Amino acid sequence: MHADVGSRLVIHGKQVGQVDRHGEVLEVRGADGGPPYLVRFDDGHETLLYPGADCELEHEHHGG
Repeated sequence: MHADVGSRLVIHGKQVGQVDRHGEVLEVRGADGGPPYLVRFDDGHETLLYPGADCELEHEHHGG
């Protein structure tokens, strides 16, 4: 995974009924956009994240 500062991430819930977590990349600490990432989730929690298989970049849709 390669992310930039300002990229949006989503971590999918692993269990039935568990909600997805959405956050914004505040810092990219790996080489060439690689992990780890300092992420602030929408609930205000910040953590250093090494994304797993349940994590992906959100794709923004721009009108055109």
